[in-house]
Amino acid sequence: MNVPLLDLQPQYAELKDETDAVIAEVCASQRFILGPQVEAFEAEVATYCGTQCAVGVSSGTDALIVSLMAAGVGPGDEVITSPFTFFGTAGSIARVGAKPVFVDCGSSCFNLEPEQIEAAITEKTKAIMPIDLFGQMADMRSIMEIAGERNLAVIEDSAQSIGAAHHGLKTGQYADLTTFSFFPSKNLGGFGDGGMVVTDNVELASKCKALRMHGETQRYHHQLIGGNFRLDALQAAILRVKLRYLDKWSAQRRGNADYYNERLMETPVIAPVVYDFNESIYNQYTVRIPDGRRDTVQAHLSEAGIGCAVYYPIPLHLQECFAYLGHSRGDFPESEQACTEVLSLPIYPELTDAQQDAVVAALLECCG
Repeated sequence: MNVPLLDLQPQYAELKDETDAVIAEVCASQRFILGPQVEAFEAEVATYCGTQCAVGVSSGTDALIVSLMAAGVGPGDEVITSPFTFFGTAGSIARVGAKPVFVDCGSSCFNLEPEQIEAAITEKTKAIMPIDLFGQMADMRSIMEIAGERNLAVIEDSAQSIGAAHHGLKTGQYADLTTFSFFPSKNLGGFGDGGMVVTDNVELASKCKALRMHGETQRYHHQLIGGNFRLDALQAAILRVKLRYLDKWSAQRRGNADYYNERLMETPVIAPVVYDFNESIYNQYTVRIPDGRRDTVQAHLSEAGIGCAVYYPIPLHLQECFAYLGHSRGDFPESEQACTEVLSLPIYPELTDAQQDAVVAALLECCG
């Protein structure tokens, strides 16, 4: 049985009439950039996250850039983050002229460890950028305590985790600025690129809104230098439809994860660890394959028609473009080990038991 890593066709079939209708509505209005659909989507995301403000932007990476700019991060500043993440996290820090300062991820859930953050703070540190990797929030309660003591901004990269919770509070309710991505593969994905910044800080939200329009505060009046980071109305309209289903899809993902967890007990495959105080939305179901066998297992699954992927094969401190930071292999051992062991399996909401059985059977053929 062939099982894709992600199949968006069932979701589209379920929502086709609703999405076709809102696309037609936007086309009839001929208002494609910002406008009422974006404003309505912003209000609905803010309500969903329990925040005062939400600002729609053009991508998850642009949400990070806008947030850094709004927080006043720039040349000479340092921002603490993880080397085990998607490139856009550290890339956005470098693009505003700041220095990414890496600290190692944890050995269990891959997110930043608060103790390591504290040790990396210098007089140049301006912000902390934790990542809610694979659908599970970082230890935001502890991170916010550290940031509060040092007067640091916290910009939470929650590209993979809208709807996740930490100590009962959703993504967006901890950090100064929290960013989302609506790339099609995300648990809330559009029909193209899109992103969002949520915050309880009205002043920061106003800055983000100006920055997404080249720093414009009123027509052709620019108090800031921003960029073209606007969210398209078509994406907002489609995402408004999908947002109504998000909690249902998250519950289905958790159910699929429970199914895998049970089947993988007492096997060499290490299932994802979710802390008791967290609720993951499993944007990815990422296992660990120890003992140097990951690549062999990945090849076997691919030959068996089982979709799988490695997020991420190279830690950021070993990427060529960050060579100027002066890191070498061995500097962040947990991140480096994770890059050799992680393997993400199909977890999308519409997976059937038969499909999951096929995934587990193929996995255990070489890991049993």
